Amino acid sequence: MTARIHPIAEINQRAKDALIREVGVIDTIRFLNQFRAGSGDYTADRDSLFRDMTAREIIAEIRSRRTEVEFLLQAGP
Repeated sequence: MTARIHPIAEINQRAKDALIREVGVIDTIRFLNQFRAGSGDYTADRDSLFRDMTAREIIAEIRSRRTEVEFLLQAGP
């Protein structure tokens, strides 16, 4: 048995068609946007942003922000 190798453009189109059929246009776009290449230099940005912080300080900041968001969500509009 031989497998036919399909052109990547055909595979991409068939995959997009299947996604649109199954989850709709908007959710297909949202899904595909996850795989777009970003811009900038994440490593340099991260080093700059967290230069003077320890791992414990970063974790404390994350926990603090989560608590603030949870409070705001519970408070409602």
